[in-house]
Amino acid sequence: MADVQSIAFVTGAAQGIGLATVERLARDGMRVVGMDRNAERLHQAMADLARQGLDVVGAAVDICDRASVIAALDAQPRVDVMVCAAGIYNDAHFLDLTEDAFRSMLDVNVIGTFIPAQEAARRMQPGGRIVTISSRGALGGTRFAHYVASKAAVIGLTRAMAMELRARQIAVNSVAPGFTDTPMTRSAPPEMFSAWEQLEPGGKAATPDLIAHAIAFFAAPSTRFVTGQTLYVDGGKSLGGLGI
Repeated sequence: MADVQSIAFVTGAAQGIGLATVERLARDGMRVVGMDRNAERLHQAMADLARQGLDVVGAAVDICDRASVIAALDAQPRVDVMVCAAGIYNDAHFLDLTEDAFRSMLDVNVIGTFIPAQEAARRMQPGGRIVTISSRGALGGTRFAHYVASKAAVIGLTRAMAMELRARQIAVNSVAPGFTDTPMTRSAPPEMFSAWEQLEPGGKAATPDLIAHAIAFFAAPSTRFVTGQTLYVDGGKSLGGLGI
């Protein structure tokens, strides 16, 4: 059980991995502030969890707008945990990618991790924990070069933050999910989702709660001595090799 006094913030909290993480951390005894730009969906999700007796609250936030992030953080007495789970994905062949599409991906997935993490770190005491969400996709893939680049950048940013913040005893780690059944991946055509799912070692996508378990590991006070790590949660797909 986590320290009941911990206050955690989770971006991308209205659905998918972010929402599963809010629930998991709240069940671990934390007070959790869910952050998302979709205010209506966010507040409905937080209300559903609150009715289950969980200590959660929603804050409508644009993660790429520093003033918006600051307002949400300063509404609480302190910041113990920051989980940067917000992100976007879209499918495009490399030769068809535009600069605008590439910049948009970097803005949300990289800048949208950098700003909340930086503002959280400025407010954290020793023992603070920052968890970023990268992706197995950082290892490479076809039809999403801009997404690959953004998630590889998140892994590099995580290591750099961990190195700078270790003297302040703030741990920074990343969880790299494999293919996960979320509204984001379900936005792909059904036949594409099915094809992706069949490539998984177990023949199906992970559920968001499985990813949330790994995030909770890094968010717990007991693991604050672990820093600068990227944990692949992908059923073993990142191992490669022959399946015989």
